[in-house]
Amino acid sequence: MLASLVWIIYRILWLTWKVEIIEPESLKSKLKNRDPVVFAHWHGDEIVLLQLAGRYRIATITSTSKDGEMMDRLFHFMGGATSRGSSTRGAVQALKGLLRLVKSGWNCSFAVDGPKGPIYKVKPGVFEVAKLMQIPIYTAGVACDRALHFPKSWNKTYLPKPFARIVITWTGQYHPPKKEDDPRDPNQLQMLESELHDAKRQAFNIIAAN
Repeated sequence: MLASLVWIIYRILWLTWKVEIIEPESLKSKLKNRDPVVFAHWHGDEIVLLQLAGRYRIATITSTSKDGEMMDRLFHFMGGATSRGSSTRGAVQALKGLLRLVKSGWNCSFAVDGPKGPIYKVKPGVFEVAKLMQIPIYTAGVACDRALHFPKSWNKTYLPKPFARIVITWTGQYHPPKKEDDPRDPNQLQMLESELHDAKRQAFNIIAAN
């Protein structure tokens, strides 16, 4: 019941938002041909990106916690798919479930600084999946001109206000690690962090220019 109510509220807000999505040509081509990709984003942007679950055929891992249960239901309501698990319970099975979904035609999405932070520090999970599946990574930059912020949350979650202007920029493609590469390579993690920050700056620059 609560998940249904939250979904209705989200749906109403979503209909008022003015959303601009900027995709590189390579991503447009892959979406058209249904070639799987990995979407990488920061924690805090997931409320905005939730609207893309059906459009992009996104699958993700959701926690087995109460908050995870809520996100799991919302994600399905929006047309996405999920595999359940967390860093402390069912992580391996959740990853296997995600890989099965990708093999069956879904794209996958990661809050790359999760599950518990620190915020804006990329963890190797996104590279592990990209390496196993040999699929490229695209990075999200999200900007919003008016939002309700939750400063006490570690992940800086925010909810765009009614009639907010939102820009989502996708950058890439970032090629997957080779078989001999280590997904935990700090240089690789730092490079993806830089790309994510650059994507977000691009989104905010577009907001500021209009």
